[in-house]
Amino acid sequence: MRPLDGVKILDFTHVLAGPFATRVLADMGADVVKVNSTTRAGPNGPESPYYIMWNRNKRALALDMTRDESRAVARRLVAEVDVVIDNFSVGVLDRWGIGFEAVREGNPGVIYVQMSGMGDGGPWSDFVTYAPTIHALAGLTAATGVPGRNDIGIGFSYNDHCAGLHGAVAILAALEARRSTGRGQRVDLSQFELGVNLAGPSLMDWFANGRSVGPTGNRLPYDVAAPHNCYRCADEAQNVEDERWVAIACMQDDQWHALKGVMGNPSWAEDASLDTAEGRYNDSALDERIGNWTRTQDATDVMNRCQAAGVPAGVVQTGLDMGVTDPQLAGSGFMFQMPDDHPLAGATFGDRLPIDFEKTPCDVYRRTRLVGEDNESVLADWLGMSADEVREGEESGYLT
Repeated sequence: MRPLDGVKILDFTHVLAGPFATRVLADMGADVVKVNSTTRAGPNGPESPYYIMWNRNKRALALDMTRDESRAVARRLVAEVDVVIDNFSVGVLDRWGIGFEAVREGNPGVIYVQMSGMGDGGPWSDFVTYAPTIHALAGLTAATGVPGRNDIGIGFSYNDHCAGLHGAVAILAALEARRSTGRGQRVDLSQFELGVNLAGPSLMDWFANGRSVGPTGNRLPYDVAAPHNCYRCADEAQNVEDERWVAIACMQDDQWHALKGVMGNPSWAEDASLDTAEGRYNDSALDERIGNWTRTQDATDVMNRCQAAGVPAGVVQTGLDMGVTDPQLAGSGFMFQMPDDHPLAGATFGDRLPIDFEKTPCDVYRRTRLVGEDNESVLADWLGMSADEVREGEESGYLT
């Protein structure tokens, strides 16, 4: 028994944000049916790492939504589910005849989540968006990176991950509201507005002080704390990816004094101006001097010695570190090999749901299914269609 056993979700999402939302819910036990088609390519293809990563624990139904027969099946399906979710541009499902107004006529309890890039309404509502464009428009690109550069940004789909979590929470909240009211509802999630929300302190600084915040690297823009940076450690790296670095963040004066001890109490660190956070923050040579010390040290050893002394520190880990040498992840079993091989990718690996439920453990993980692999089981379970009817639909092309 998992927390969301019995909840039925029809998933029209693609790429990352939407599939991440429904993967979280599928891990918790929801019966998520991923709708896709063999005519869709790119990040929606069954061999794509994105598709394999974000669609585990779901059943796969093939519907070619360019076909009237497929749309007819979709109209029957939406009448049977608790949740319909998509992250297309606004209006796609309406054109398919399964928009919210049409769906709730036959299914008044439906929770209908649209997590488009810009949300419904406004001059940009029909924009096609991906993480780099959302990051740029939301001010995240201009606020991250190194000083003097406004073009670096975050470098991965941070906003998509945040949108996925917001989508999952929105569904859970709407399900809870339905328990009280008996009514479903439409949920409009703007990934753009979510990104702007993440830049909240920068907005406050602008409205309160008229100051436009730019990228600050590893220095904190609003807190006076030092040292607060990443420092290169001993290595013989010929390539950037083989360099070893450690992050050290002294948020309190006593942590600085402990760090001095870890470094062997060098004479330069005894300067009285460094006794306060403000003094350290304004010392232009501090990072260089700490870096001169770390450059002679093993990164993991620096982390362990700092932590033992009460100094926040962490190795800047690579994927290899996390997958092979990280004792914390190994001890918790966070990384694992999927119990059944993928038909196209072979052995695949995953990260477990990072939430432990004491009474309803979420420890079932099934590989990502190929497009249409579960046509027969889904259509039999939800619509009572026979194997012959499903086979006929596959042969005619509308269930592919």
